Amino acid sequence: MEHHQVAIYLAAMAVGAALGWAAPGLGPGLEHAINPVLGALLFVTFLQVPAAELVRSLRDARFLSAAVVVNFVVVPLVVAAMFALLPSDQAVRLGVLLVLLCPCVDYVIVFSGLAGGSSRRLLAATPVLLVAQMLLLPGFLYLFMGSELADIVEVGPFLEAFLYLIVIPLSLAWALQAWAGRRPAGRTVSDAATTTMVPLMAATLLVVVGSQVPKLGGRLADVAAVVPFYVVFLIVMAFAGKAVARLFHLAAPAGRAIVFTGATRNSLVVLPLALALPDALAVAAVVVVTQTLIEVLGMVAYVRLVPRLLPDTPHPTKKPTAL
Repeated sequence: MEHHQVAIYLAAMAVGAALGWAAPGLGPGLEHAINPVLGALLFVTFLQVPAAELVRSLRDARFLSAAVVVNFVVVPLVVAAMFALLPSDQAVRLGVLLVLLCPCVDYVIVFSGLAGGSSRRLLAATPVLLVAQMLLLPGFLYLFMGSELADIVEVGPFLEAFLYLIVIPLSLAWALQAWAGRRPAGRTVSDAATTTMVPLMAATLLVVVGSQVPKLGGRLADVAAVVPFYVVFLIVMAFAGKAVARLFHLAAPAGRAIVFTGATRNSLVVLPLALALPDALAVAAVVVVTQTLIEVLGMVAYVRLVPRLLPDTPHPTKKPTAL
């Protein structure tokens, strides 16, 4: 499954889309399943990195600084450059802002690892990135759209997301790691849990897409209009991430992780924010999910292209000493 995981993810999204079209009545039930499945996915993700590694990685000030700069300085500037060209519909614009202004904290770790990026550093940066986006998002929305729409987005769903998708999964992962370190039974359970990564990711994508497709209704043209912006964002952030990595003099694995964190967005975690919006802005949630579809396809290209964009630095060979 790990060898074919990208194909599995694409198939899961296709099945979700088919379910959404063929059985729209399943949408509400699938929507309720999003957070439990995503929480389980993050638990397995956290389980694969020892707690000691997380603590050590948090001391890497240079990597954390690069991650903050690319996500909260460079990305808002890129979004600002595109904002005036976005469709004029306020709900569509709000959906684009919600998803593009918030860095990913889940499957970015998987895709970065596939490309040889430093997953441990990204994993350690996850709480920092989530707290920072929670604090900065209202200010960003105010700057882009004014106080009227910025006030609509409440901090409550973000706090719930941090508790249910970060604190609880991370605590459970550390508890299982401690058990695995002391008892063979714990090691067996831990090894079994880590094999569920790909199925859980596929399940998450399936329920997200399946729950939102029925909401398209007559707004398909409005949603399709944002697709080119998501594609351009992925292209621009590949080179912007590389520039930030070089600015901070990061080695190839850390630099690739910076490229991925700058390009991948927090669609799965911000989706509850979009779902909590008033009915007049309901299309914002579909705009968020559309970004997920484009991004996963983009990650297929990223996994192949980012190692070429930031190749491993060859170790200099030592010349033989003349006699």
